[in-house]
Amino acid sequence: MARIKPQALLIQSKKKKGPNRISVTTIVVFSSILVLALFFLFSTYRHWSQRPTFHAEVHNESIVEDDNSFMDLKKSDLPGYAIISTPKGSITVELFKDSSPEVVDEFIDLCQKGRFNGMLFRHIIKHYVIQAGDGDKMGSIEDWTARGKHYSQLDTSLKHDAFMLGTSKIKHDNQGFELFITTAPMPDLNEKLIVFGRVIKGEEVVQEIEEVDTDEHYQPKSGIGINSVILKQKV
Repeated sequence: MARIKPQALLIQSKKKKGPNRISVTTIVVFSSILVLALFFLFSTYRHWSQRPTFHAEVHNESIVEDDNSFMDLKKSDLPGYAIISTPKGSITVELFKDSSPEVVDEFIDLCQKGRFNGMLFRHIIKHYVIQAGDGDKMGSIEDWTARGKHYSQLDTSLKHDAFMLGTSKIKHDNQGFELFITTAPMPDLNEKLIVFGRVIKGEEVVQEIEEVDTDEHYQPKSGIGINSVILKQKV
């Protein structure tokens, strides 16, 4: 048996102790696992970081929906009709809660305070309008009476409906709230009044009030007014 030289043994020993090479497949697999782990961690962090915001948005949307539901409920609870009692009989009025909400709210508030109880009809212009209010002011009475005389002689069949409930467009002050009920179609109704209701029952009562005697200023010679106003949700 041949003896191995010491130098050859040293070289052979170094070859055995040298590091093993890592294969390309191992590197690829390890890199893929690392990338997947980092992606999973990032996804988890993003999910939990956005969760409070999402819940806050859902909570806020719930509050908005609840507020809208409350507003709709409050609106539906408002009275939709008013029964105006007079010495000639009762006049039932449907209130326009959708088209004139602010005026209707003010009218309802005054009714609940009893403001209209005992209020007199201050001016009555035949074939035109009857007006009740806390004072004698009705804007320019000359303008109203001139228009009343003029339109009472016209064919008004194609103009504004009669028996509409309105109030003056003049800003309301401490002197009170004026009520107007038209007794004939008015072509310039929207120029003079804010319409917030219409008579659905008791047109004949309005016409009887219209027939009372008045002086040259269209003021009733004998007092006639509103006894009370009762609010109703349905009639």
